[in-house]
Amino acid sequence: MKSKKLLYIAAIALISATGCKKALDLQQKGVYNTDNYFRNQADAVNAITGIYSLLEGEDYIAHAETTFDVASDDYWRSGDHSEDEAIENLTYDASNAQVNYSWKWKYETVNRSTNCILNIPKITAIDAAIKNRSIGEAYFFRAFGYWRLMVIYGDVPIITEDDYSKQNFNVPKSSIEDVRKQIESDLKQAIDLLPESYGPADRGRVSKGTALGLLTKLYMYWEKFPEAIATGQQVISNANYALAPNYQDNFTRANENSTELLLSIQAIQNVIQNDFTVYYIPRPWGGYGFSQPLQGLSDEFEANDPRKQATLLSVGDKIDIGDGNGLTTFTSDLSATGFAFRKYAVFNPANSGGGVDHTFAVPLMRSADIYLLVAEALIRTQGAGAGDALINQIRHRASASLPPVSGAGMKELIHERRVELAGEGERHQDLMRWDKDKIVDIAAIYNSPVSKAPIDKNKNVVFVRPKHYYYPIPQVEIDKSKGVLKQNPNF
Repeated sequence: MKSKKLLYIAAIALISATGCKKALDLQQKGVYNTDNYFRNQADAVNAITGIYSLLEGEDYIAHAETTFDVASDDYWRSGDHSEDEAIENLTYDASNAQVNYSWKWKYETVNRSTNCILNIPKITAIDAAIKNRSIGEAYFFRAFGYWRLMVIYGDVPIITEDDYSKQNFNVPKSSIEDVRKQIESDLKQAIDLLPESYGPADRGRVSKGTALGLLTKLYMYWEKFPEAIATGQQVISNANYALAPNYQDNFTRANENSTELLLSIQAIQNVIQNDFTVYYIPRPWGGYGFSQPLQGLSDEFEANDPRKQATLLSVGDKIDIGDGNGLTTFTSDLSATGFAFRKYAVFNPANSGGGVDHTFAVPLMRSADIYLLVAEALIRTQGAGAGDALINQIRHRASASLPPVSGAGMKELIHERRVELAGEGERHQDLMRWDKDKIVDIAAIYNSPVSKAPIDKNKNVVFVRPKHYYYPIPQVEIDKSKGVLKQNPNF
């Protein structure tokens, strides 16, 4: 008998960008399957909202996905999770909990998206624009799910529409080349269907620019530089995706309406809230105190670069944590490294209850990232200096006092990406793709005696090529597949 996908629908406050893992008192409205759901416009919009809701999951974007960056030289893992320590020290194996956590959520993103792609086109009681937008959102998020799978694990299974019709979900891995082609195809579909921008009622939804931005990132990892330039320029040249006037504007409560945020997690305090930022905030201030920046990252900023102050809290800095006591001093006992990420330390004002601001729109992809990727593609295809104009736009936005670059090569580009995107999950993956092309020596960087100072000053981290370019397939998934899934090499 053909099984049917069940859809669990609850009465929630409908917003466009996230759901909540909190134990909320929600009234269940029914249990549906694909035969009795997808009847009208409300069903389509709610099903798409269910895809956005995955972004908030603690075992997905909120913590598990960000853990894959802790091996970088930008910050120390902190926290009390041994699985995080293994990822940071490159001693993980296929049983590592973090390696396992988000696998199923990436595929749940693929699952929910494909369900919408198959069923929303059949709905007749729906506005044409919302129908196209909804299908476009589904194509984008399926691409996003496969993107995260590809970046983390390399070769992974592709579940096709035909597999869905046959209820066949135990399939072998596809090559990374085929996964890239799948992502490219889905993003091109999304670009054709998504609007360029939205009104206030739909803030936070993915747009044409979001899909173009992710396609640009895909082409950079694929080393299709001319294609990356072409797609990225469509983001850069469109005022709907303009850089925020000030760098720090991206990390304030008001950023939810920023044109620079191509993809973000948005929420409503005490209703539907994300826990992304709580990991970066010191424990005495209501956070978990994970991912503490290192001295090496602090030293990377130029002396007159205000992005340092916007990015990092250093000992002696003052910040209003909403406790009603005015400014609070960041002291040495709040971090083992002497730093915390100010860009994620966003608090409610005391007169509205204080505490961590769970409604802060967490940036997952910004236009600035795309500017710098296009600059990199220009440098790598046309030579030093070809990306100067774009790099200087980023630098001038940060501060008019920063000297412009001239004849910038990869050294300058690497510096700019590090300080502009610090703590946003790009550093480890950037270093790995550059190492593959012998632009950097990631093994030397990670084994530097100062890379984790003052935390693990004498530790020996061994980066093994090509083993550590990808993480192992979770052993539990291989076991469930009964041998259909094969482990990545060297694990």
